[in-house]
Amino acid sequence: MKIVVFGLTVSSSWGNGHATLWRGLIAALARRGHRVVFFEKDVPYYAGYHRDLHELRDGELIFYGEFGDALELARRHLADADVGMVTSYCPDGRAASDLVLSSSAAARVFYDLDTGVTLANLEAGQVPAYLPERGLGDFDLVLSYTGGRALEQLRTTLGARRVAPLYGHVDPAVHHPVDAVDQYRADLSYLGTYAADRQQALEKLFIQPAQQLAERRFLIGGAQYPADFPWTPNIYFVRHMPPPQHPHFFCSSRLTLNVTRKAMAEYGYCPSGRLFEAAACGAPVLTDWFEGLEAFFEPGCEVLVARSSGDAIAAIELSDAELRRVAEAARERTLSEHTSERRAQDFERAVAGALGARTAIDDAAALAAGRGG
Repeated sequence: MKIVVFGLTVSSSWGNGHATLWRGLIAALARRGHRVVFFEKDVPYYAGYHRDLHELRDGELIFYGEFGDALELARRHLADADVGMVTSYCPDGRAASDLVLSSSAAARVFYDLDTGVTLANLEAGQVPAYLPERGLGDFDLVLSYTGGRALEQLRTTLGARRVAPLYGHVDPAVHHPVDAVDQYRADLSYLGTYAADRQQALEKLFIQPAQQLAERRFLIGGAQYPADFPWTPNIYFVRHMPPPQHPHFFCSSRLTLNVTRKAMAEYGYCPSGRLFEAAACGAPVLTDWFEGLEAFFEPGCEVLVARSSGDAIAAIELSDAELRRVAEAARERTLSEHTSERRAQDFERAVAGALGARTAIDDAAALAAGRGG
């Protein structure tokens, strides 16, 4: 298949979770014989030192300034595309959706990688700028990073006709066990961009344990942390962790924390990419709880679950042998079920189902028109 995507970014992993996911998925799709053309707006925020990829080895990356400047090239690519796709937080989401929906692409797809945020905004009476004004009913397929009841909400709130989950994943060629690095050593680490709606959970599961375990070392890696973040003397900070450094970060910690964004956790079935990355690296994972977690990992066996600072402290104080057992079980599950290769297969099945449904609709319409004639 030729897949044309209009998305947020694949070139920069700075302050967003889209890029790493896309890199893994594009590589997996390429290995399966597909070709991805990714249109990315060349915004100043990513164009400077925040950009850590300039071309796709397994696909084609097209930067543009204004969407109008890319129209002719985009139309040419869509003319022979099997899939035309727009994603959440695409800076020109509405214009790109209009273009994809009016194109001859065999399957018109919207992929919401931020479903919980999208639905929370709609509930608050705010329509995200990346959504078409008519909702999602004109697309042949809507993919969602979040499963569970969010799938029905996409139907009832945004009119999506056919919905399928496409969860986070990990590329084992990028995330795998490596040697520890002294500067990243910690009893508990956390890798993630700062988000206000994660702060309450982070304070409960990370900061409070750090305050109570002054002899332990804690480490945060990420971007956009405010000056008034409640640092303690035993919390260390790495401002930005490019993807090639993630395995060293995870493998240097006795235990690493996963915190789910509040808007995602409220809908459940929302495993973060970081959860799979850490597990693939063989790091023991401590995570907050969300509905549907057990569909991805077995709590207590493959991941440790914390609902309180006491739970987090208890996990930190487990023996090295117990933490290794949890880590090995999670890595085995991840390599079996949560790789980019598996998500590429999920994508293929979802598109095939959408194409089959669209063909059936077209055939029925043609038959009805023939009878009418």
